[in-house]
Amino acid sequence: MLEWLQNSPLAVSVSEDWFPWIESLHVVCLAAVAGTIFLVDTRLLGLTSRQLRITYLSDRLLPWTWTAFVGAAITGSLMFMAGATHYASNAPFLIKMCLLVLAGINMLYFQFVTFRSVQNWDTGRPAPAARTAGAISMTLWILVIGFGRWIGFV
Repeated sequence: MLEWLQNSPLAVSVSEDWFPWIESLHVVCLAAVAGTIFLVDTRLLGLTSRQLRITYLSDRLLPWTWTAFVGAAITGSLMFMAGATHYASNAPFLIKMCLLVLAGINMLYFQFVTFRSVQNWDTGRPAPAARTAGAISMTLWILVIGFGRWIGFV
């Protein structure tokens, strides 16, 4: 299946003609994802934007985060298609994918459990669970970026 995917007309076109452009767009999208997430995470940690409500910050940044994430997912999928057989056995790629899943689980837990009590800590110091979620999120995204960068060297 991976060979079929890699040999599809779209994957061949990406590989032969578009890869540098798609990779560049992927990096820009990932920078936007991480940047917007880091703004919220540093607020959750109490390091920045303490004068802003967390709900205000997240409401303004979340649409940008999701738009950039969709762009990163599309460009990442195209890059995967272009080298599917290589990426399927590339340890940094596989670790990056696992880290993305963990970041998603952290985000879901934060949104559906921790964030439910945001009215209690929206303007003050965030609850310990929120600070923990922010620290885990930043750590995971730094690792995603690091392992993503490492993919091309293996």
